[in-house]
Amino acid sequence: MNSSTAQSSTIQHKYSNIQHCNNDLSICTDDGCYSKKRRYVRKDGSCNMVFRHVPGEWLLYVTDIFTTLVEIRWRVMFLTFALSYILSWLFFGILFWIIALANGDVKDPMNEPCIYEVRSFTAAFLFSLETQTTIGYGARGMSENCMLAIIIVTIQDIISVFIDTFIIGIVIAKMASARKRAQTVGFSNTAVINLRNAHLCLSWRVGDFRRNHIVEGTAHAQLVQQTAHMTGKVDISYHDLQIQNSHIILATPATIVHIIGPSSPMYKIGLQDLRRDSFELVVSFTYTDDCTGILHQTRTSYTPNEILWGQQFQEMLRVNRKHYRVDYALFHQTIKVPLPEISAEEYELKKHSACPQHELQNVSPSEVSQELF
Repeated sequence: MNSSTAQSSTIQHKYSNIQHCNNDLSICTDDGCYSKKRRYVRKDGSCNMVFRHVPGEWLLYVTDIFTTLVEIRWRVMFLTFALSYILSWLFFGILFWIIALANGDVKDPMNEPCIYEVRSFTAAFLFSLETQTTIGYGARGMSENCMLAIIIVTIQDIISVFIDTFIIGIVIAKMASARKRAQTVGFSNTAVINLRNAHLCLSWRVGDFRRNHIVEGTAHAQLVQQTAHMTGKVDISYHDLQIQNSHIILATPATIVHIIGPSSPMYKIGLQDLRRDSFELVVSFTYTDDCTGILHQTRTSYTPNEILWGQQFQEMLRVNRKHYRVDYALFHQTIKVPLPEISAEEYELKKHSACPQHELQNVSPSEVSQELF
């Protein structure tokens, strides 16, 4: 009880200093203050967007009804399919009831019936249900002299085939949806900035939590920056990040690395700038599953407070006699490493001033880093 109370008080102390500045929420922790704004992409990969006043919105959903039914929830889909069956039974049941009334099957039992044993609406509904589901109990049937009823039964059979085919296709497409598979491929909770070969690098992890491995995948990253004006207008700019190892086979968890060079939008961002900026790092991984051959994509995003300065991921891979062992308990774990609190631009300038260009060829990256610390 005491340990949980102490942990709770520590968390409250760490996040107690919350300030509002320029209508933005700032969270201050032991590592510094970070600007907290609305996410562009949520951690689960969904976009934090709400569309309003789309021209012909309902028409777009109806014309692309297959995709609409695949994307809706299971309970809504089951309700839609149940209603489609019930309404079709009712519609054709009403037609059969009208035929029975017009032919006098209800008023004159001795008359040659158009549809046998249909003398009420309930019987007409049951005949419609038995026809469409091909139950055929045997008591009800059509007379060969009633051409209109034969035509309606033929139409009902054709429509029932279309409904069954459509429902089976929707269910299979929904069960094979890429969203569930994408949930088994995940990113690390945080991204890190550290030194790799004497260069500042931004990196994050991606891993497949299933035993079957991905054939091939491509990583992609964008820096999304939002600029809010006093008028309420918001400008959003996108900057692609060059990734060092974008094409990978995800047999084991991989660390995606972006070298913060002169062409990087993060080239002039130091630790203090990272705390003040309001950008968002949106990362994705597009891949093909080797079991189904279906193309999938999983996404997430990192805000500045989720990018750890001077940290690196712990090693997950161990070598045994017969195989490699991956410890997923360390997937999100990081350790602190030395890193100056300056931007990559300042770091490169200091590196070249400490070691001239002609001397850098004979100096290892670790020795260069030691000179700067």
